[in-house]
Amino acid sequence: MSKANAVEQKTEEILTPIAEKCGVRVYDVDYVKEGPERFLRCFIDKDGGVNIGDCEAVSRLLSDALDEADFIPDAYTLEVSSPGLGRTLTKDRHFAQSIGQEVEGTLFKPMEGSKDKSFTGILKAFDENSVTIESDGKEKVLPRSGIAKIRLTIDF
Repeated sequence: MSKANAVEQKTEEILTPIAEKCGVRVYDVDYVKEGPERFLRCFIDKDGGVNIGDCEAVSRLLSDALDEADFIPDAYTLEVSSPGLGRTLTKDRHFAQSIGQEVEGTLFKPMEGSKDKSFTGILKAFDENSVTIESDGKEKVLPRSGIAKIRLTIDF
């Protein structure tokens, strides 16, 4: 397990009871380095969406808990926010919550018989190895290992 994955996993363990106490749920945790800076990004969600008060409450409690646990050796900036409307789907729970919704994404390489690496459609099903998308009345089964990015489509 990489250092980033270990930090994300431990943070999620600490964050989950805090999120529940604040009436929200953990969507995802990312520990990333951007240039010389490190960021610990915690995404929370709830039915109807989160507001700034939810983010602030979780951030304060999480910051104190992380200071107490003191397991991250590097300096970092803590960010707590909503995953947004066009949220990226990375975990099984994200796919499960998004069945029946429109998604868009890109593949690492084009599908057979096509030059296009992008796709859109309705998320119909998923398992540990594949994602099924319905587009133009046809179902396409995409290998999860071939998906570079998949997210909910934002309709205006």
